[in-house]
Amino acid sequence: MAIHKIVLDDDDLAEDFSLVAIHCSEEAYKLAFLLNQKLKLSLHRRNSDIQFTHDSLEVQFPIFDFEDALQYTNYYLVGNKCKSSVAMAANEGDLFTETTTERSVINHLLPEFPKADFFLKIETDFEQIPLRKNIALINEVNQVISAYEVEPHQIKSNNNLIFN
Repeated sequence: MAIHKIVLDDDDLAEDFSLVAIHCSEEAYKLAFLLNQKLKLSLHRRNSDIQFTHDSLEVQFPIFDFEDALQYTNYYLVGNKCKSSVAMAANEGDLFTETTTERSVINHLLPEFPKADFFLKIETDFEQIPLRKNIALINEVNQVISAYEVEPHQIKSNNNLIFN
């Protein structure tokens, strides 16, 4: 009896997209507005944020999207940082005295890029998009500190970038 082996390449399962990391201290809605003006987009906030459970915490990341039907391109602007506060109870040696302290925890959508504030994910059916031009336009925005392309092989948590 013959043995048949099926081999799946990771390239077949890979999603075709470009990812731009953006360092900006502005709020997400302000950055979306600035990108709409500079890149001639129409990013709108989704009704629900991206939600994950991380270390028993519910974390949410804001997401804005725009579908360019003429260019067959989808744009997603998503925050990379979520600040949560955790309440911790501690006994100070007394049976009836309990104190609670709060500490803030920052979770990242892509933990391998902790310094990036936002990501702009661009999915297209075309082979080439003017990514260098778009990055140059993003860097022209006064509120943006820097923007650069993230290579797909650097991303370890690809599942966090599935927004559909």
